[in-house]
Amino acid sequence: MVTDSLQNLEQYRGLHKNMDTVIDFLKKCDLTALPDGKTVIDGERVFVNVMEADLREAEGAEYEYHKRYADLQIDISGSEYWEWTDKAEFTDTFQEASDCGLAAGRSRCGGTLGDGSFALFLPEEFHKPSCKNGSHTHVRKAVIKIEM
Repeated sequence: MVTDSLQNLEQYRGLHKNMDTVIDFLKKCDLTALPDGKTVIDGERVFVNVMEADLREAEGAEYEYHKRYADLQIDISGSEYWEWTDKAEFTDTFQEASDCGLAAGRSRCGGTLGDGSFALFLPEEFHKPSCKNGSHTHVRKAVIKIEM
C-alpha cells in the first residue's frame, strides 16, 4: 500500500510498466472530465472506473482484495476515509470474473483521500475504501485498475 500526493506520482515511475502507463495518462488527463463508468487506457491492462459513491461506516464494513489488479484510488470530489490491514479472514469465495474477494479483519492503518492525494493498493492487500470521512458522505472517485 502506498499513499501520497498526486504531485509526487512521477516518483513511482519504474515500479511496474503498467504503472508507467498510468503516470503518463494522468499527466495529460483531466479526471473531472471523464464520464462515469469504464474508460480504457491500455486494453485490459490499465483502465479507469469513474463512479459516484455513497460512503459507508468503516466499522463493520468488509475489506476487499484483488489478485490480478492493483487499485490506484483518487477522489475527484469529496473526501473519503480508507483502512488497510495485513491480516484478515476470508468471508466469501473470491470472484475471478470481477477480481474481487471480501474479508474481515482489524485495521492496521488508515487515511483519507481528497485534496490531490491517492492510495495505491497492490494485489492481495486487504483494503477498505469508501468510508465516511467527517461530514463527507459522498464522493466522485476514479479507481484505476493496473494489471500486475
